[in-house]
Amino acid sequence: MTTTRWNSRTAALVAATIASLLTAFSGSSVSIALPNIGSAFSMDAILLSWVATSFLLAAAMFLVPVGRFADIHGRKKVFTAGTAVFTLASLLAGLAPSATVLIAARILQGMGGSMISGTGVAILTSVFPAQERGRVLGINVAAVYLGLSLGPSIGGVLTQHLGWRSVFLVTVPLGVVVIAFVLWLLDGEWAEARGESFDLVGSVIYALALIALMYGFSELPALQGAILILCGIVGFGVFGAWELRSQSPVVDLKLFVNNRAFTFSNLAALIHYSAVYAVTFLLSLYLQYIKALTPQQAGFVLIFQPVIQFISSPAAGKLSDRIEPRILASLGMTLTATGLFLLIFLGSGTPLWVIIIVLILLGTGYGLFSSPNMNAIMSSVERKSYGVASGMLATMRLIGQMLSMGIATILFALYLGRVEITPDLYPAFLTSAKAAFGISTVLCVIGIFASLARGDIRHGQDSRMRSANESSTNPS
Repeated sequence: MTTTRWNSRTAALVAATIASLLTAFSGSSVSIALPNIGSAFSMDAILLSWVATSFLLAAAMFLVPVGRFADIHGRKKVFTAGTAVFTLASLLAGLAPSATVLIAARILQGMGGSMISGTGVAILTSVFPAQERGRVLGINVAAVYLGLSLGPSIGGVLTQHLGWRSVFLVTVPLGVVVIAFVLWLLDGEWAEARGESFDLVGSVIYALALIALMYGFSELPALQGAILILCGIVGFGVFGAWELRSQSPVVDLKLFVNNRAFTFSNLAALIHYSAVYAVTFLLSLYLQYIKALTPQQAGFVLIFQPVIQFISSPAAGKLSDRIEPRILASLGMTLTATGLFLLIFLGSGTPLWVIIIVLILLGTGYGLFSSPNMNAIMSSVERKSYGVASGMLATMRLIGQMLSMGIATILFALYLGRVEITPDLYPAFLTSAKAAFGISTVLCVIGIFASLARGDIRHGQDSRMRSANESSTNPS
C-alpha cells in the first residue's frame, strides 16, 4: 500500500467519522432540550415532537435521491455541501425567534444531514477493501454512538447553564472544522456512475409520496391522516411504475427483487429503528417530568445506552468480517426486544438503577445490530450502487425513526391531546409511554425474523469478488 493511498483512506475515515459524530450529537442533544424548548415557545406535546420529527422527515425525503446524485456527480462534493448546509442550519436554529423558524431550520438541518449520511458510508466503502469494511464501518457507527453519548450529557449541561439555544450553536464550529478538513486534506473523488442521467421526476415523486406517508402517520387518528397515508401509498406505487420504465432510475428496484440480503437487511433496519428511536425521547420526558430530574441529571442517566453502543459497535463490525452478519444482528435485535419489554413495566416508583440496566441492555443490542447490518447491506451491492445503498440504509433508519416518533405522537394524541404536559397529566403521559414500549417490543420481535431471513452474506460477496476479478483480468 502506498503512502498516498494510505493517507487517502485515513482522511476519508476521519472526515466521515467527524461528520457522523456531528449529526448524531445534534440529534441527541436536542432531545434533552425539548422540555425547555417547549416552555420557551409554549408548545404542546404534539408540536414539540415536530422539533425532532421535522429533521427526520426532511432527511428521509432527500437521502435516496442524494445518494444517486452523488454516485453520478461525486460523493465528496455532495458530502462537503451537506456539511455546509447542516452547519448553516444549526446556526439558524440557535438564533430562531419562534417555533416556526426553529422547525424550518430543523428541516434545513435534515437536508444537510441527508447529504452527509447518504455519502459518508459510501465514501468509506469506496476507499476500503471488502476485508476491512466491517472494521471501518464499525468505527463510523461508533462515532455515531459517541455523538449520541455526548449529546445527553453535554446537551444537559449546556441547556441547564447556557440555555437550549447553545445545543445548536455548539455544533457550528465543529461543522466549520469538517469543511476545512475535507477541502484541504481529502484528495480524490468517487463517482462510479459518472455520465449516467439523474432521474429528477422520479426523485420528486419519491419525495412527495414520502411526505404524504410520514405526515399522514403523524396526523392519525384524524381522517386527514388516513387520507394522506393512502395518498402516500399510491404515490409509491406511481414511483415504482416510473422507476421500472426509467433508463437511469433513482432506485434500481432489481436490488430488492433479486437481492435477498439487501432487501431483508434494509427491512430489519427499518423495523429496528421503528422500535427503538423514540425510547430516548420518551425517557427524556419521563426523567424530567415524572422523576423531576434536571436536564443535566437526565442526560447523565441517558448516556449509558449510547456509551455501550459506542463500545460494542466497533467490535461487532470487526466480528462481522468473519462471522455471518445475520447472526450478530439477530442477537442484537433479541437483546433490544428484551430491554423494550422491561420498559413496559416502567412506573413512577421505578428505581433509576433499573432504568440504567435497561439502557445498558438496549445499548448492547443496538451495537450488535447496527454495524453487522450495515456491513451486510454495503457488501450485497456493486460499487456503482454504493451511494444508493448508503442512502437507502440511511432512509430506512430515518423512516424508522419517523415511524417511531409517529407512534409516540399518536399515543400522545390519544392519551393527552394537543395540550402542554402538566403535572395533572403525568399519569396519562406514563400510560402513553408504556403503550409505546409495548408496541416497540412487538415490532422488535418481528424484526428478529426479518434479520434471520436475509440468508448468508459471505457466499454472495465471494461470488461478486470473483466476477470482478474475472472482468478485470479479461476485459471485453
